[in-house]
Amino acid sequence: MFEPTLIIAAAGLTGLVIVAAAMLRGWQGWLELKRSELEGHHGPRAEEGSSMGAARIELADLKERIKKLEAIASGVDL
Repeated sequence: MFEPTLIIAAAGLTGLVIVAAAMLRGWQGWLELKRSELEGHHGPRAEEGSSMGAARIELADLKERIKKLEAIASGVDL
């Protein structure tokens, strides 16, 4: 009734469709993740830890950079 090559071709085509659908779904998920990042929604990781502590560390880092730039501007070697 059905030849083996026809069955193999149909199975291969079905597998290819399944893989393509899975990859398309993954791609759409990745695009949605990037959209939410651009909109400023960082997801559950943004809720972890203290944002105040991170802000203090960043502020200290900026102050240190300013001191270094001021030293460079005045000609002092650090």
